[in-house]
Amino acid sequence: MTLPNKQRTWTAKPGEISQAWYIVDAEGMTLGRLATAIAETLRGKRKPEYTPHVDTGDFVVVINAEKVHVTGNKLDQKIYYRHSGYPGGLRQRTLREELERRPAEVVRRAVKGMLPRNRLARTQITKLKVYVGPNHPHEAQQPVPLANIGGNA
Repeated sequence: MTLPNKQRTWTAKPGEISQAWYIVDAEGMTLGRLATAIAETLRGKRKPEYTPHVDTGDFVVVINAEKVHVTGNKLDQKIYYRHSGYPGGLRQRTLREELERRPAEVVRRAVKGMLPRNRLARTQITKLKVYVGPNHPHEAQQPVPLANIGGNA
């Protein structure tokens, strides 16, 4: 016997999700606070229809990645590691060196570190588009500015 006023839990289905496009100008923003807001948007946690096992997130375009701000002594103390796969192949760069060479990768790795480690997050990180200058090729999608990002320097 079912009760007439029984509440049912609604979950999002992959075909029912509408994905918006947002743009973020990273100039003068603190890296960690910026990455947190972007990760929430990529996961869809800012939407009322958020469902943990479904990709309900939106696309995010980040411009001016080279002008991101970091606090403290992170420019010289934070180290990025990578390994070639060969013996003795461990390489390292400081945040200052990485920002000079590949600033878009700094922002992408900061956001990726705030996503869960699973298959869903691997598809969500593909919705992040990071560009070094103020120009981007996503004008046709008409991205709107992402609101409520703290950490302006």
